Amino acid sequence: MREIVTAQVGDFANFIGSHFWNFQDEMLGLAADPYGDPLFKTRSLNMDVLYRTGETHQGTITYTPRLLSVGFQGSLGSVSSKGTLYNGGSSAPSEVVTWAGNVTTHASEPQKKNLFLQSLYQEERDAPLMNGVNGDAKDFQNEIQDTDIVSCLDEGVQFWTDFSKVHYHPQSLYEVNGLWLDAQEFDNYGSGRDVFRENLRGEEICDRLRFFVEECDRVQGFQFIVDDSGGFSPLAADFLESVSDEYTNTPVLLYAVRGPSSVMNLCSRKQTVVRNLHDAVSFSRLSSFCKMIVPVGLPFLSRSKASTFLNIKDENPYHCSAVYAAALHSASLPFRMEPLGPTADSSDVCGAVDINGIVQMLAGQSRQNMVAILDSAMPGPSLTGRWDEQSFLANLHPLTAEVAEDVDDLQAVESMIVHGAIGSGGRNASLSEVRNAIPGAYGRATTRPMFCHLSVARCPLPIPLPFPSIFGNLVGEHGELLGSPITGSASRGSLDVHSIPMAARMRSSCAILPFLENRLQNLRKFGIERGSLGTELLRSWGFGKDEVEDIGETLSKMVRTVDPHCEISSDSD
Repeated sequence: MREIVTAQVGDFANFIGSHFWNFQDEMLGLAADPYGDPLFKTRSLNMDVLYRTGETHQGTITYTPRLLSVGFQGSLGSVSSKGTLYNGGSSAPSEVVTWAGNVTTHASEPQKKNLFLQSLYQEERDAPLMNGVNGDAKDFQNEIQDTDIVSCLDEGVQFWTDFSKVHYHPQSLYEVNGLWLDAQEFDNYGSGRDVFRENLRGEEICDRLRFFVEECDRVQGFQFIVDDSGGFSPLAADFLESVSDEYTNTPVLLYAVRGPSSVMNLCSRKQTVVRNLHDAVSFSRLSSFCKMIVPVGLPFLSRSKASTFLNIKDENPYHCSAVYAAALHSASLPFRMEPLGPTADSSDVCGAVDINGIVQMLAGQSRQNMVAILDSAMPGPSLTGRWDEQSFLANLHPLTAEVAEDVDDLQAVESMIVHGAIGSGGRNASLSEVRNAIPGAYGRATTRPMFCHLSVARCPLPIPLPFPSIFGNLVGEHGELLGSPITGSASRGSLDVHSIPMAARMRSSCAILPFLENRLQNLRKFGIERGSLGTELLRSWGFGKDEVEDIGETLSKMVRTVDPHCEISSDSD
């Protein structure tokens, strides 16, 4: 078995992770439901790749994500860092026995569970009664309750745990001791420079990761989701450096994610300089400790083509993170597909590939620290009909910022995943239909990659109850794109849309060049050139002149790797 260990570092990364694990939990529930959609009852997707089996002290079998989440102290809201399965006891501090002086206790009121978390607790407590004789009445009650839950979440998610329906292992949730939730003061590289190394935090974090790695049979790689827009970036870079030292031959796939708040408050030139230098330093260091880095996060998702059929509030991380999580879910499906065997014709998936395979495919033997672009179609278009007029590929839009459009790159390599696709007559398309349609779409495209690997799964993306109401009124119950809008509310949620087809693509292309060049040019302009505004700032972050020039050279190499014909001097003057 080829396991994946997932790490989420930072507040927005955990928002994305919360949605991601909700998707997995929903798939597990639908697969176990005897009355559920047969499309989700596939044995070809091995959930053990992402999950671990355990047992409580009481002998209860558990099935929890193989996950380490790192966040602010207090960022778990009403959820205990010990989880709810293992009954770890009270988290109150023990009596101080080594201090004879006065002791002052500062206590705050615990966060109250919102309506959704209350319903989860009630559902688990009443689980044995679910098959009672009053089933119809209970279903009606639940429908009303679900409406209230959706309204509650749409109006007031504060923490990523507010909408998480997943049980976590006690080793999974790590709050950085002494680092309280204050994103405004933790918004640049310097603010998190020494956090990992102080107070044995690094050892504690690495020990927790080691717990999950050591119980794996044959780990295929690490999946890191890192909030790179603030002080968690240096913490993550130090963490990744430790991982690369300890697990030398284990590939790391890193999603460097960026929330809506990262561009909301740039009101002055000084703030802009700080942000530009942070972006250059953060990207350079993070990319140094992984096999492949995928930047994810648009400045204004609601204005992008990726939101054509969505209603997004850019200032709401609960909204934006749902879109990015859906794309990450799709991108991860090939990692847990079972390879095709003798019964391939009856399989529900094809195109299995592991993390190392994706890295080698997109990066090749000659490229290290590969930068990939993530594209998504949410919901994915039908393979036939009016939405196919401009080709299936035209509906894929980048979730990576600052990329060039319509670039003709003869060396481009792509890995695409299509799942839950809708075929003719509105029915679920077969694997062969998808495999025949996608090459046809590439044949009609004006630009074509050198190579494209295709993975296909018949199961769509399930929409769990705590998913935000972000679908527009052209999206039907199963994600089909309608010819005319549904009357009523402009936004539809999980009570209206039960599943959607998805398409996602990771690609190696020179279209990433503007992203890289902007970071290199900003570093030179604000941090390296004589009299630069940011020289003193970088020094306060702990970077001397030589280190800054090394960062510049790293970015220069990445630019030259993507475009060998690009004439960029590596001189610091």
